[in-house]
Amino acid sequence: MLPGFKKVERVLYPTDLSDNANYAFAHAVRIANCYGAKITILYVLEDLPPNVLLIMHAFHGRDRWEEMQRSNQEEIFQSIRDRIQAFCDEVASNLPECPFIVDEILVETGHPVERILHYIDHRPCDMVVMGSRGHGLLKEALLGSTSHRVLRRSPKPVLVVPLSSRER
Repeated sequence: MLPGFKKVERVLYPTDLSDNANYAFAHAVRIANCYGAKITILYVLEDLPPNVLLIMHAFHGRDRWEEMQRSNQEEIFQSIRDRIQAFCDEVASNLPECPFIVDEILVETGHPVERILHYIDHRPCDMVVMGSRGHGLLKEALLGSTSHRVLRRSPKPVLVVPLSSRER
């Protein structure tokens, strides 16, 4: 093994369930298959913007809104986990020559970049594989995409997979 190279045992695959993220999953699967690694899937449900929260608090009242969120959160999370599992099953049936193991499907709320970086720092993973698709030149120039922010700040290797040329 090369000096400084760590064996890949767990691949973190953050997804937003977009076509580009789904395309990147094939790369995560192939890397995991090559190393006999497991894949951890992370979906981050972004918090509502402050102005939307203010409207919801004004309309429902703060306590009622927070109660509504708590009571619906697990149902929403389970729905997302089910959708991700169905996607994994479909990929597995389309790539029988490339078996893979998904060890966890995590669904969280928060800021996507911060939650991905938190996971990288506090949970076991050896590399990150994620899709990259800009949201237009102006937004990309001003804010940067989630994948680019993770790439710049991650202490672990990050493979950013662009949308395939056939899908552009």
